[in-house]
Amino acid sequence: MKPFRYICLAAAAFAVVTLSSCIGDNTPTAENVPTTAPVAQTQSTEGGEAKDVGYMTKMALMKGHLMVAKELLDKNEPKQAEPHIGHPVEEIYSDVESQLKEKNVKEFKSTLDNLHDLVKAKPKDAKVATSFTSSMEAVDGAIAAIPEEQRNKPEFVLAVINRVLDTASSEYEAAIANGKIVEDIEYQDSRGFVLYAQDLYKGISSQMQTAYPEADKAITSSMSELTKAWPSVIPPSAPAKTPKEVTTLVNTIEENAQKVIKT
Repeated sequence: MKPFRYICLAAAAFAVVTLSSCIGDNTPTAENVPTTAPVAQTQSTEGGEAKDVGYMTKMALMKGHLMVAKELLDKNEPKQAEPHIGHPVEEIYSDVESQLKEKNVKEFKSTLDNLHDLVKAKPKDAKVATSFTSSMEAVDGAIAAIPEEQRNKPEFVLAVINRVLDTASSEYEAAIANGKIVEDIEYQDSRGFVLYAQDLYKGISSQMQTAYPEADKAITSSMSELTKAWPSVIPPSAPAKTPKEVTTLVNTIEENAQKVIKT
């Protein structure tokens, strides 16, 4: 049947007739639906800078986890800090391991594991502080593998912030049920992600003020209001903001960020 099909298609091209008149059925199938364009598009978005946005997002989530862990350690809450130290390895590291090799970044899973083990076994040991510093430096080193020029581009940073805030919004929603914070870990995760997103924005704020003053004003205002959802690392008795309010603020930030990304 295949030779006949090819002959029909060729004849159709020359005779300017429809495919259905040749093979009797134009219903889309896995065989006759074109795939070249979608595949090319996928390959394009998976490469270069777009790929680095995904990589940087993973690093940002690691940073957020560690930032909130440090807050909890400083409050002498090692049991609460422990899962946030474990998450970078348990949930994220494997997703970027191949990219770390591509970027010639030294393996740091063992560094994170050492900190995790130490906090579980000897949370008051003086080595915890040193191990924590080493872990943060390892993540920063992985971030530095992205060219500095790219890391400082507002379009790149905003694309990362959008993804981080999406995750934060989802985590915050998962933390709340019936008007109460029922999952401390998700509340704390979302806090860490927003705090680091805020740090990322500070790095490009001067560029934004000059080149995109209206977007900067909207983003800065919404980001400031957004952080009020997490008044402290220890969850309050009642949420400071509803999930809907958090989502609305995140959407405002993302909409204004998208104006810059598309220019």
